[in-house]
Amino acid sequence: MKNIVILISGRGSNMQAIVEANIPGANIAAVIANRPDAAGLAWAAERGIAAVGLDHKQFASREAFDVQLAAEIDAFNPDLVVLAGFMRILTPAFTARYEGRMLNIHPSLLPSFPGLHTHQRAIDMGCKVAGCTVHFVTAELDHGPIVAQAVVPVLDDDSEDSLAARVLRQEHQLYPEAVRRFVAGELAIHAGRVAGVAGDAANHSLLVPAPR
Repeated sequence: MKNIVILISGRGSNMQAIVEANIPGANIAAVIANRPDAAGLAWAAERGIAAVGLDHKQFASREAFDVQLAAEIDAFNPDLVVLAGFMRILTPAFTARYEGRMLNIHPSLLPSFPGLHTHQRAIDMGCKVAGCTVHFVTAELDHGPIVAQAVVPVLDDDSEDSLAARVLRQEHQLYPEAVRRFVAGELAIHAGRVAGVAGDAANHSLLVPAPR
């Protein structure tokens, strides 16, 4: 069994999707939030998962918080750390500690639109597609080897909220599958890239808008 620790800041809908996927070989050892009142902590505790609230506001510096956060994580002997809506910028020392065994999901098709307000930025730029990306975490924000991506069309009448909702539905499918692949030993990083797209997918394509 692979021990997994999930970090959240709010309700943790991606955390819930991963837990409910019942991934073979995965043990969700703990859910940790930087906000003690995060709704996802109660959800996890109700299902018998260790739930830890660690208030980042109680620490004098980002570095001090990350040191304590690492101690809390390491108490569960994690094979994988999963960021699921964890709204904290992590220090380089923290990311180095879990290099190659920490995943994040970002609501854009990286490397496009790192940071915040990704959906509105995609709409404002006239993008015809948007989506989400699962990637290994590195010290650079919203970068790191890409594991998987999901794509949705950007509709003419989309708002930031409607596009976000459509992307979120894809996140709930993509993230558990990425975690499953890690647990199964199917993810390997070579020269900064994660392999995994088979040759028989070469003729598949997505055209938006579709030809008439």
